[in-house]
Amino acid sequence: MSYKLILLRHGESTWNVENRFTGWTDVDLSEKGRGEARAAGELLRKEGILPSAVHTSLLRRAIHTSQIGLDAARLDFIPVYRHWRLNERHYGALQGLNKKETAAQHSEEQVFAWRRSYDVPPPPLSVVDDRHPSHDPRYASLAPEQLPDTECLKDVVERVLPYWYDVLVPQLRAGGTPLVVAHGNSLRAIAKHLEGISSDAIADMNIPTAAPRVYELSKTLAVRKVYYLGDQEAIAAAAAAVAAQAKG
Repeated sequence: MSYKLILLRHGESTWNVENRFTGWTDVDLSEKGRGEARAAGELLRKEGILPSAVHTSLLRRAIHTSQIGLDAARLDFIPVYRHWRLNERHYGALQGLNKKETAAQHSEEQVFAWRRSYDVPPPPLSVVDDRHPSHDPRYASLAPEQLPDTECLKDVVERVLPYWYDVLVPQLRAGGTPLVVAHGNSLRAIAKHLEGISSDAIADMNIPTAAPRVYELSKTLAVRKVYYLGDQEAIAAAAAAVAAQAKG
C-alpha cells in the first residue's frame, strides 16, 4: 500500500514580482501567477495525479492558485479546507520591504540569516502596527499568543505540524490524495518533517512557484519517492531564482 501527497506553492504574486518580503500580507497573484496556477492544474490532469481534497492557507495567493488550478484540472467539486496554520512564515517588520534593498542596508549575510536560518527570526512587528495580524478580522477567533509578530522556520514547523497530524494524516490513511496549496516556508516545514531534512540543510531548499511536488509514501508514511511534475530544467532554474532573491 502507498499514499500520495501533493505540495504546490502558489503562483507568482504581485510582491514576488516586486521582490518584497510578503509573509502574512494578503497580496494577490500576478497575471503570470494565474497562468502558472492553470498550468499546474492542467499538469496534474495530464499526469493522472488527481487530488481528493485541497488544503490552503487563508491568503488569497494560495486560495486563488487552488481555485484556478482545480478549474483547469476539472476538479472544482473536491472538498476544500483552509487554515491559518498553512499561512506563509510571518516576516515581522520586514514585510513589505524589498529583499535586495534590505540586503544592501543590513548585508546579504544578515538577510540570509533572516530568510533561511532555522531559528533566527526577523525583527518583530509591534502589536500597534497596522500590519500585525491582530488587526485582521480573519484571525479574530485566535488567541493572542497564537498570532505571530515574527517567525523563524522553526516556529512555522511547530504551527504546521498539528495540521499535518490532525488533518492530513487521517486523510492519507483513509486513502485520499491531499493537495496542499500554500507557501514556500509552510511547504518547506512539511518537507522538512517528511524527508527528515536537517535544520542546516533546509536552508538550501528552494521551492519554485506552481510546480507540483509529489510524495509517494509507504503505509507508515515514510517517503518512498519525491519528485516535481513538469520540465525539470525549468523547475531547477526557478528554484535557483528563489535562492537569488536577496542577492545584489
